[in-house]
Formats: sequence, C-alpha cells, structure tokens
Amino acid sequence: MSEPILSVNDLHVSFVRDKKEVKTVRGVEFTLNEGETLAIVGESGSGKSVTAKSIMGLLPKRNTRIPQGEILYAGRDLVKAPERDMQRIRGSEISMVFQDPMTSLNPTMKVGQQIMEGLREHESISKKDARAKAVEMLKLVGIPEAERRMDMYPHQFSGGMRQRVVIAMALVCKPKVLIADEPTTALDVTIQAQILELMQDLQQKTGTAIILITHDLGVVANMADKVAVMYAGEIVEQGTVDEIFYSPQHPYTLGLLKSMPNLEVGRGDTLIPIPGSPPNLAHLGAGCPFAARCPHAMKVCRHFTPERVVKSDSHKVACWLQDAKTPAELTIAGKIS
Repeated sequence: MSEPILSVNDLHVSFVRDKKEVKTVRGVEFTLNEGETLAIVGESGSGKSVTAKSIMGLLPKRNTRIPQGEILYAGRDLVKAPERDMQRIRGSEISMVFQDPMTSLNPTMKVGQQIMEGLREHESISKKDARAKAVEMLKLVGIPEAERRMDMYPHQFSGGMRQRVVIAMALVCKPKVLIADEPTTALDVTIQAQILELMQDLQQKTGTAIILITHDLGVVANMADKVAVMYAGEIVEQGTVDEIFYSPQHPYTLGLLKSMPNLEVGRGDTLIPIPGSPPNLAHLGAGCPFAARCPHAMKVCRHFTPERVVKSDSHKVACWLQDAKTPAELTIAGKIS
C-alpha cells in the first residue's frame, strides 16, 4: 500500500483566552490516501473546523498554540513549516472550500479575476492562458455560459452557483488534497445533491483526496470511504464507512446514528436525541468527555480517559466499554478503585 498523502499524528491545538488555555483539539490522528474521501463528523464545537484550519495553517498565530503533534504532507511537517512555504502550498497543493461562499468570494471582484488570481499566484502562466483555464474550470463545475459569466460579480450568482465558483477556485491548480468544510450547509436539498455529485465527479477525474467536514450522516454515507467521529476535540471512533454505519462501537457514534432521520421510520415515531449538551472545553474534567451524556457510563469512565482500542486495521474506538480488560484487571491497573 502506498504512503498516505496526509498524516495527522497526535495533534493538539489550544486557544489562549484571557490568559487561560482552552484545549480545542486533543490527540487527533488520521491518514488520507490519494483519491480517498475522509469524513469528519460530530456536533458543532467538536473541533472539526479547527483541525481543518490547522492543516491549512489558517489559525490566528497570536492566540493559537500547537503544543504537540505533527501534520505530515509529502514527507514534511506543516506544523513547523514557515508561512512562506504555507503560502506556496495553500491553494496549489492543499485547498479548502468553506461553508458560506459569500464569505469566500470578494464581492468587489469579478469571479473570473478571483479564479485567475490563484492561478497566476502559483503558476507561471500568462493572463490570456489563465483566463482560458478559468473558463474551462467554470465549465467543468457546471456553470453555463462560462465565458460571459467570467465577468460577473458574486452577487449576480445564485447560492448554488457561487458554491460552484468556490469549488472551481479551490480546484483550478489541481491540488492533491481538498478540504470541504460543510460545503452544502447554506444550500437547499436539491442544490446540495448537485454540489456533492459535482465533487465526486471531479474527484474521479483528478484523483484529489477529500476531507469532508459535516454533521450530515446522509452525506457521509454517500461520499465517504472512511469516517472519523469527533467529540470534544477528540476522535472517539474511526473506521471505514461500513464499519461506522453497520458496526458502531462508541455510544456517541450510536447516538448520532439513532438521531438521524430514516425514511423507513413509521409516521408518529420520533427520533432519539442524545441527551444533554457537549461539554465546555474550557472546563473539561477528568475521564471520558462523553460520560455525562452516555447511557452506559461506568465509574472508570468518569475518572480516566479511555484508551484507544483497535477493533481492526481500520477500525479504532476510544471507549472503556470496548476495553478487553476485566473490572478486576482495571482495578489492579489503578483505573478504578
């Protein structure tokens, strides 16, 4: 098997607020191979977007710390890479699609200029050739009359068309990794399906690896090869899409699946929500962060962080319920008293 194109190892990210350190990402690990789609799922505030921005080097330097961990891309650690190198990598080798296209596009610039700007920044290319390539990219993402629309402003496009422009900008330099952060949140269901189908089609044509950040498990089922489930800054379970959907091992993963709408559910049946709310990361105590909401929590869960259990080569879960040790062995190990 070839080396992963991207490896995140034991990544920790903290924000300093009012002289207090808030640990928002804690020990995140995953790999991404060429042409593969990894979905990162979880509730708002679980650390998904912070993880993505860490890879892109977009977190504010003045109040962000990465005390440990590494982000390996093409054999080098992006955590230690100087900003000059990150400017070269951003857009050309690793690109990002944000959830709101209006905040990703400059309202005062024509969309064609914005696509060409990235091309001319990263490639030695004439203005004429850059324009031709930008038109070709707009056609590829399904925008009709691409030549004419090159000279239009973002407000002259619908929400779905703006998101297509953003995807064109992200892919015009043929990056090896595309990070899509909730790319369809602001769009209606029909347009969502079109955008996701577009991303899959472009991936097949270009071989780009995708990190898809979402809370929509329906999207994950249709697009992902692998899934990482995040909660309170940690990956609590990860595996193939089949392992996560058909053999979930963490109570939080199971809770997410049970709270997902199902067309087979009879009329009058209700969804089963996860009780409680995610913890405040500024006041995390000892033990498993999901213990307060978990219907299966044990004494050990409330006092000690669960160890990662390997269920298969691809399936890992951080949960005391999956630990092979007996209660007696845990007592001897000092985990429970």
